[in-house]
Amino acid sequence: MPKQAINHRTKNDFSNSRARGEYFGAGVKLRTIFMGTSEFAAHILESLISADYSIVSVYTQPDKKAGRDQEIRKSAIKILAEKNKLPVFQPAKFTDSVIEELKKQKPDLIILAAYGKIIPASILCLPGFGALNVHASLLPKYRGPSPIQNALLNGETETGVTIMLMDEKIDTGEILSQKSVMIDKHENSAELSLKMSKVAAPLLLETLPLWVERKIQPQKQDDSQATLCQLIEKSDGKIIWSDEAKNIYNLFRAFTPWPGIFTYWQGENGPRRIKLNKISFLEKNPETKHHVGEVFQIGEKIGIQCNYGVIILEEIQLEGKVNMKSEDFINGYQNFVGSILK
Repeated sequence: MPKQAINHRTKNDFSNSRARGEYFGAGVKLRTIFMGTSEFAAHILESLISADYSIVSVYTQPDKKAGRDQEIRKSAIKILAEKNKLPVFQPAKFTDSVIEELKKQKPDLIILAAYGKIIPASILCLPGFGALNVHASLLPKYRGPSPIQNALLNGETETGVTIMLMDEKIDTGEILSQKSVMIDKHENSAELSLKMSKVAAPLLLETLPLWVERKIQPQKQDDSQATLCQLIEKSDGKIIWSDEAKNIYNLFRAFTPWPGIFTYWQGENGPRRIKLNKISFLEKNPETKHHVGEVFQIGEKIGIQCNYGVIILEEIQLEGKVNMKSEDFINGYQNFVGSILK
């Protein structure tokens, strides 16, 4: 995408408009399309609305069934857009008709944050000021759909936010701005996402005017330093007890609140799935030896032996049952202690 391209107005048109206060003033008046789905994206859209940006439409993922009741639920972005009476589009795919609709909107700018879809080149080339992505990592590290979870999985102590120009590949575009974020050792993905959104929103608002005025020189990413992260699925929350306790704890942090972490217990009626909703850990092994995956009493607490270290159970949930404190669970299932979890 040529950096100097302007689709339906010339560069001088924008300069003259700015001088008249048409595009800057109470807020930027460029015709902006926002694409996003998650709570992280909703905080960013809310900041653009508060700054009086001209949001001509919002694109988000189709409504999905969620929870035990399998009710249709709207994305955080859709709820916010409807509250602010913004047009909402939820295409399952970018078909020719969807792309034609985007063209009719004549966007000057597309802003994307945690949308969950790959944007085709036929859309990226539409806005004169390009398509900007708010990515939750310090690119080129953690390219892909789950940068926050992967930073936690790997026990990172620092991550960040990147504002970048989108190209046809995934998170490989030129960088406009970045800001680092420190990670607390007990933060989970929901907490870290909220913290990062509070950094991302002001960073975007600082970056946009500079980009529109051509005061930022985009920087190419160093591909040799790139790392990738995968799409997370429910099955990824299965605990491998032969791992170290600190790694399992990082898995818990990364997958809270979704998809959660789980294990299997051989109950009286066969294997039962157990979700670990709240845990802590001991980094070192106890003096008494136990089998990997063994449930045992450790003081007043319930522990599970890992390859190295111990996971401490605080709240657990047997499949089909309510969440329980571990001591209450033990009272109801006394044969749980001494069992081997798989």
